[in-house]
Amino acid sequence: MGIFSKKLGIDLGTANTLVFLPGKGIILNEPSVVAVSEQDNKIMAIGFEAKDMIGKTPESIITYCPMKDGVIADHRVTEAMLRYFINKAMGKFNIFKPDVMVSVPAGITSTERRAVVEAAIRAGAKNAYVVKEPILAAIGAGVPIYEARGHMIVDIGGGTTDVAVISLGGIVASTSVKCAGNKIDQAIADYIKKTFNLAIGDRTAEEVKIKIGAAVPLEEELHATIKGRDFIQGLPRSAQISTNEIVKAIDGELKMMVKAIKDVLQETPPELSSDIMDHGIIMTGGSSMLRNLTDLVYRKTGVKAILADDPLFCVVNGTGIALEHLDVYKKAILSKK
Repeated sequence: MGIFSKKLGIDLGTANTLVFLPGKGIILNEPSVVAVSEQDNKIMAIGFEAKDMIGKTPESIITYCPMKDGVIADHRVTEAMLRYFINKAMGKFNIFKPDVMVSVPAGITSTERRAVVEAAIRAGAKNAYVVKEPILAAIGAGVPIYEARGHMIVDIGGGTTDVAVISLGGIVASTSVKCAGNKIDQAIADYIKKTFNLAIGDRTAEEVKIKIGAAVPLEEELHATIKGRDFIQGLPRSAQISTNEIVKAIDGELKMMVKAIKDVLQETPPELSSDIMDHGIIMTGGSSMLRNLTDLVYRKTGVKAILADDPLFCVVNGTGIALEHLDVYKKAILSKK
């Protein structure tokens, strides 16, 4: 490591990509969206600029989310996106290539893993380390992952819910389901379509979820006005929706997430199970911020669940800590190629 070697941590998420620069903290947080013009296959915009175009583009421009369900769905676009984030983070005049650490879902295959490494190197990284999200989320949430103690991490992002039990720096039991924030938004949009005959876009569904969504029914409900297009007349219209309707709408998605947690608990060795009972389940990721989700997990599993501080940033903060202490974390990171 020369004096000039820069390091970057990248949380390459389905919904958002965050970049961590050791010493500086989180320097970028932008949507994982790329807009491509169809005629000449040119990349028009990346990040915020591209997200603003979603659902509003003429036919000649397509908005891509290249990270479908947390894995690379489109290599060329992902590479362009990584290059954009690396260049933006490093500044224009930087001649040194950075060491980059990228987070990936726990359920990733070795082929998918190689694809991430290749994309990062082609996008301008000197070395690329690929680390599983639950490990990084745990590090970022302040969990002492090297102790001989079981910790359960549930990381719910946009595309995947990763559940893992970590002990002695490694993953003992884990599962990854392709059901997370995006699927919840979809369920809300479907419900509104069925119930109100209203077509709403993904962004509106997400706003409704954040504003009034919950995982268990509330006694004092919140309300929101939704605006969309009437299916029958084809004209714009608005409707009122309340929290408990959302709870009902996303029931299936929540069940899948809870099932993933139960599956991992069932695979966990008894000694570690007792640790988890003592310390609770740690929840990270943007979608774990859904109201009362920790209550739901407790009701369904009997284990208390705790929302980590800054759940959105646990993974990217984890990359930062791991990069600053590479010698300590190398074992956990480079264990399984």
